[in-house]
Amino acid sequence: MEFSVKNLSGGVAVVQVDGRLNMVTAPRLREVVSASVAKGDIRVVVDLSKVTFIDSSGLGALISGLKTARQAGGDLRIAAPNEQVRLVLQLTNMERVLTSYPDSVSAYGS
Repeated sequence: MEFSVKNLSGGVAVVQVDGRLNMVTAPRLREVVSASVAKGDIRVVVDLSKVTFIDSSGLGALISGLKTARQAGGDLRIAAPNEQVRLVLQLTNMERVLTSYPDSVSAYGS
């Protein structure tokens, strides 16, 4: 699992996740999102285009990141989830909480 962060204008951080998002890697995603918010990038996009698998721990990390961003006055959105990720979001009703966009650029309209 690899994470990279790209900063866009307007306090937007795009977190690119590559690989499996599970109980092993979810804590690292929490850390990356928290660090971005602490730096002032309170609008976070988690780009899931390269995620091959997500489990409940991965969902928990996304919800934790959403909470962290919202507590700072921002938001967390997800971009480009694949079919497996979309199915997990639908089955858990998390699609109502985590707003999904086709790509990271359209997530905040910039």
